[in-house]
Amino acid sequence: MKTKRLLLVPVIFLSFTFSCKEKEIKFSPVHFYLMDSPSGFDSINIHIKKIEANVITDSAVWVPVATKDTMVNVFHLQDSITLQVAHDNVPMGLLKRIRFILGNDNSVVVKGISYPLQLPAAGSPALLIDIDKKLNEVFNGFILDFDASQSIIEDSGSYRLEPVIKLLR
Repeated sequence: MKTKRLLLVPVIFLSFTFSCKEKEIKFSPVHFYLMDSPSGFDSINIHIKKIEANVITDSAVWVPVATKDTMVNVFHLQDSITLQVAHDNVPMGLLKRIRFILGNDNSVVVKGISYPLQLPAAGSPALLIDIDKKLNEVFNGFILDFDASQSIIEDSGSYRLEPVIKLLR
C-alpha cells in the first residue's frame, strides 16, 4: 500500500507540472503600405509618429508596430506607388484595426502655397482604420489607400484633415 502511494505522488506532481505550462504565444509578421489616390493638391505632408495594431487573441490588446517617425508626402504615392510605413511581428490572431498616431506639423500645398493641415475635429492625433483580418504565420501585407481628394476639407481658406483611408488588401 505504501508503495502505491509513493508511485502516485510523482504521477500527480508530473501531471500538475505539465498542466501549469504557460500558453505559447505565436507571432505573425505584418507590413503596412500607404498609397494615395490622385488629387488636385501640389503636396500633402502627413507626420506619422507611430502605428499601433489592435490584435484580438484571447483578449484585445494594442501593440506598437515598428514605425519610423517620419514626414510622408502622400502626393508622391500616386499611380500605384506604395511606401512601407511600418512592419513588425505582432501576436497571431485577428487584426481588428490599426491606429496612426500623427504629429502636429501636417500641411497641404495648394497652387504653390503651404497651409497647415488641422487634425480631425475631435482633436485626436490618432486615425483608426478597420482591418478585420485573421493573421497568418507567413506574411501579412496591408495596402492602405489615403484618398486625399476626400480627406482634405477646405473651409474659408483653412484646411482640415478628415481622413478617408481604405484597405485595398
